[in-house]
Amino acid sequence: MVIVTELLLGGTLRKYLLNMRPRCLEMHVAIGFALDIARAMECIHSHGIIHRDLKPENLILTADHKTVKLADFGLAREESLTEMMTAETGTYRWMAPELYSTVTLRHGEKKHYNHKVDAYSFAIVLWELIHNKLPFEGMSNLQAAYAAAFKNVRPSAENLPEDLAMIVTSCWQEDPNARPNFSQIIQMLLRYLSTVSPPEPVIPARIFTSENAVLPPESPGTSSLMAVRDDSGETPKAQMEDKPRGFFFCFNQCY
Repeated sequence: MVIVTELLLGGTLRKYLLNMRPRCLEMHVAIGFALDIARAMECIHSHGIIHRDLKPENLILTADHKTVKLADFGLAREESLTEMMTAETGTYRWMAPELYSTVTLRHGEKKHYNHKVDAYSFAIVLWELIHNKLPFEGMSNLQAAYAAAFKNVRPSAENLPEDLAMIVTSCWQEDPNARPNFSQIIQMLLRYLSTVSPPEPVIPARIFTSENAVLPPESPGTSSLMAVRDDSGETPKAQMEDKPRGFFFCFNQCY
């Protein structure tokens, strides 16, 4: 038995950001990456799974560095299981305050945490995407954990645009119930992205000269889109007339 997974050649988000420093991502790129992450989190939450270790090391880029994929489910668990969840699960800088065992037990009570721990971690990752800096810089891992849990310290959101600051700060609120879910986060990000995205290039309706007129035969699902040739190598006239010129190119670009 084997598990076949997608080959991602772009490396981790952590490595990608480190290689960019001191430069930052363009804002529309950072928000686009954040949307990739939020959609992945929305998907696993919809299946009752908590990731519990969302951080740049567990986010991998595609070879073209245009898409981020969520990885490393070693600490993930089903939210609906009834037994107590393990405290201090994850990585300190990105770990929600309620995950610390001292926080959970400081009032002498036992309680479950829920999927909102991932919303907190997402806020820290989003802050990193924007600033390209290590969160809680200058602190050790334990100092960062203590500051977040007991002093309600967060990275500064002062230099962020108002709408974006609202997204970040709402996701890292101390009260898990006050944090938005990922469906809400996606909608907030989309609204903000609409204000910073460059205009989409207009693709002509008809392309008369295109090097991309024919998709590779091995591409799944494209065989039905390609003209069928007869034994003589000629393409039947009727089929040619049914196909708008430039159709294959536009499909390839928009897929």
